[in-house]
Amino acid sequence: MFLMFLAIQHPVLAIAVENPLAVPNNKFGIHILFPQELDQAAALVNANGGDWGYVTIPIQAGDKNLQKWQKFMDKARGLHVIPIVRLATEGDFFNTKVWRKPEATDVLDFANFLNSLEWPTKNRYVVVFNEVNRGDEWGGTPNPAEYADILQYAATVFKNKSQDFFIITAGLDNAAPTVDGTFINQYDFLRLMHTLQPLVFSQIDGIASHSYPNPGFAQPPQNQGSMGTASFRLERALIKDLGRRELPVFITETGWTKDAVLESRIPNYYTQAFLSIWSDPGIVAVTPFLLRAETGSFKGFSLIQDNGATEIYRAIEKLPKIKGQPTVVNNSVSLESNAAVSVLGTRNFSQHQYSKRGVLEIPERLKILVKWLWKI
Repeated sequence: MFLMFLAIQHPVLAIAVENPLAVPNNKFGIHILFPQELDQAAALVNANGGDWGYVTIPIQAGDKNLQKWQKFMDKARGLHVIPIVRLATEGDFFNTKVWRKPEATDVLDFANFLNSLEWPTKNRYVVVFNEVNRGDEWGGTPNPAEYADILQYAATVFKNKSQDFFIITAGLDNAAPTVDGTFINQYDFLRLMHTLQPLVFSQIDGIASHSYPNPGFAQPPQNQGSMGTASFRLERALIKDLGRRELPVFITETGWTKDAVLESRIPNYYTQAFLSIWSDPGIVAVTPFLLRAETGSFKGFSLIQDNGATEIYRAIEKLPKIKGQPTVVNNSVSLESNAAVSVLGTRNFSQHQYSKRGVLEIPERLKILVKWLWKI
């Protein structure tokens, strides 16, 4: 709580290092679950004239393996894919039906870890957790005050590490009703965040939207109500009204499920949406959920099945794309060195030293040692 207080007392105003909409931008993307899916993702998002498309990928609090994630970043650079990294905790130890509520130390650990990686592009896109208007994504009970605090703290801590971090709100469940203690309607949730922390929307760089075709992941794309494929417009307008600035949109989840819609209809739905609703000039990326799911409830959304790419995948692949021109970082450092990996491995990235701004810092001598080890 002390860390949170300090961050809120000294807010960092969001300054995006590069406006992704000021340069040619390939907004096509896909949501993946694992780094090893990157090759198939790149083949989709950069097909038919595209270059530098996007992937959204979650990273859990217990998955801070430097070798694994630096390899992912290096491969993304080689394949010309821009990562959008979504922070996640893990299932609650005492209640496996919910995700553990994040704490300030989780955010600090993520900031230290992600800042230790060499990213492929100057903008380092980070989404601060997921569907926080649902209780099962926030320790059991949604709490807009707590999330606003965490979001402000994330903006402060990440940008204190590097101004290249591009901080994005959590995508919200656009179909959630307001049910006391369980769900909060996304528009009510955003209003409550602003009421409880009036500066929160002035400190971030972008909005994540889960513009699913709800109700039921089954509505035609032309159904553009408050919980449809165009719900990002209402979210953006509301945040602009509350924060007095229009923010770029990242549709990090969307899509139709074959469990609710005839599979033969879905390719046309995606084509319609990309060519009309999602052609909005304020959208940076659209990363449908999901590239691949072998089993479980996600399988109905999967664009790749056991027998290969679906017609849905092929429809998105065939859509015309452009060559994105983000600012690319030419790094010479890599974590391929076994010496670096053996020293650093998987670890907790909290440090116990305060800066003058109240944010925990890695001691300078340790930074020098790490950089030296990376060059071995």
